[in-house]
Amino acid sequence: MSTALGMIETSGWVALIQAADAMVKSADVQLLGWQKVGGGLVSVFVIGEIAAVQAAVKSGIDAGKTIGEIRANHIIPRIHKELLPLIPFRPLTHSLPD
Repeated sequence: MSTALGMIETSGWVALIQAADAMVKSADVQLLGWQKVGGGLVSVFVIGEIAAVQAAVKSGIDAGKTIGEIRANHIIPRIHKELLPLIPFRPLTHSLPD
């Protein structure tokens, strides 16, 4: 199994939520978390098979730019497992009530 990391950075929170929602709905990826970069920029991180991450990032970009600005995106195919702890993301801690 080749694991890839996908990242999207947006201007503003609402565009990030739109992008992240599209990412997890469009492909079999796991949402790792998010990070406030500063100056209104926020990033979201997903992980999964390379093809799934590519599809998710494309969907996230398309969805996010309908309501905001996508500032950057990147996919790291076959990311080394020792690099994942270095990524400064905030884990997702909230959940919707049943």
